[in-house]
Amino acid sequence: MKCPYCDSVNTSVTDSRPTDGDTAIRRRRTCDVCGKRFTTYERVEHTPLIVKKKDGSRQSFDRDKVMTGILHACEKRRVPLDEIEKIVSDIENALSNTNDKEISSTMIGEYVLENLKHLDDVAFIRFASVYRSFQDVDSFMQEIEKLIK
Repeated sequence: MKCPYCDSVNTSVTDSRPTDGDTAIRRRRTCDVCGKRFTTYERVEHTPLIVKKKDGSRQSFDRDKVMTGILHACEKRRVPLDEIEKIVSDIENALSNTNDKEISSTMIGEYVLENLKHLDDVAFIRFASVYRSFQDVDSFMQEIEKLIK
């Protein structure tokens, strides 16, 4: 594994443990050249999923895009990174377990919203405001009222 700091290929694994419900292995590594530590993850490679966007275009599923969207929604909230990573893994697993090779971006957004609803109300509203593109205050208030009930 190449060191992200000095590009040396001489690194050593100092710790390995299962993560994400035993679906991945987290490895702590130390560079033998510069001595800095970094983390890598090993996951099973699934058949690539294709995401069909609202405009009809298609692209490969990108776990990092889902992670980035959730991180933005949870910004300045006390949401543990482990919880966010678990949500992303759960969504990825749910999508992989469908027999569909093509997933709509709407389905992914709904999975994110469902998980955020149980995690943090403010993050849920933030994500919903971008995902659902509220056109006015009334539609925004309706979503908040649904959350309160």
